[in-house]
This record gives sequence, C-alpha cells and structure tokens, in this order.
Amino acid sequence: MTSSPVSRVVYNGKRNSSPRSPPSSSEIFTPAHEENVRFIYEAWQGVERDLRSQLSGGERGLVEEYVEKVPNPSLKTFKPIDLSDLKRRNTQDTKKS
Repeated sequence: MTSSPVSRVVYNGKRNSSPRSPPSSSEIFTPAHEENVRFIYEAWQGVERDLRSQLSGGERGLVEEYVEKVPNPSLKTFKPIDLSDLKRRNTQDTKKS
C-alpha cells in the first residue's frame, strides 16, 4: 500500500488587517499571545483570500502547494482536527463542570 505525499499550503508573506472576535471574559491573554494570534490569523486570512482569488482565475501563483517527495513516516497516522469544534467542546465541558 502506498501512502500519498503530504501536502502543505505555503504562505507568501503578504499581510492583511482583519478583526478578531473578542475572547470570552473568562480567558485572559498576554499581549504577546494576542500579537501571535493576530499575526497567525491575519496571515492565514491572506492565504485563504489569495487561494480564492487564484481558484477564481483572478491571479496566478499567489499560493503554492508544497508536496514532500518522501513523506514523513511518523505522520502516517496523523489526522487533522477542527480547532473550532475542539474549542466548542472544551467550552461546553467547562460549562458543565
């Protein structure tokens, strides 16, 4: 059985400004944490925007998919998780406690 190569979306470095929803009142974050989250969020929003533009035929070459020639065997059983779903479940568990 052959495993398929691992693919990744590579970000090109453009930054966009997008508002982030405020954290719940029970969560307290340091300014450094907020800055890191904002950077990652804005970077990913840029990737998604560029990918949509590329898929709609607007521009070419903004987002490039990276595919490893030799997949990492330790990632063979990796299953991505939905972070929104995980946060929702954790929030529900906290409310039940």
